[in-house]
Amino acid sequence: EVQLVEFGGGLVQAGGSLRLSCVASGFTFDDYAIAWFRQAPGKEREGVSWINGSGDRIYYEDSVKGRFTISRDNAKNTVYLQMNSLKPEDTALYSCAAGGDAGFFPPEDYFADWGLGTQVTVSS
Repeated sequence: EVQLVEFGGGLVQAGGSLRLSCVASGFTFDDYAIAWFRQAPGKEREGVSWINGSGDRIYYEDSVKGRFTISRDNAKNTVYLQMNSLKPEDTALYSCAAGGDAGFFPPEDYFADWGLGTQVTVSS
């Protein structure tokens, strides 16, 4: 059974940092790309970042470029999202998703397996 579990959310002041973790099980981890999505109250879910199975291809949504860093440790079946210089508009439920390596960051309906998410709240 495929499982994705997110850790690391919390409440932080603007300008602060958090590191999210997505721990996977139930599949051959390094065969799959992992993406982070987020959904703020009243808004549609949006893609944040994506990393392929080997970790050598990475994409970021424009609003997080230069502030967020995605990485993966295939020995630990874990993908990380280091979030620095957080802004109130980064407040959302952050979820990770697993999918085949499309060679680019595909839309959310491409991903069949999702975690439940971890809440990130940035206060001003």
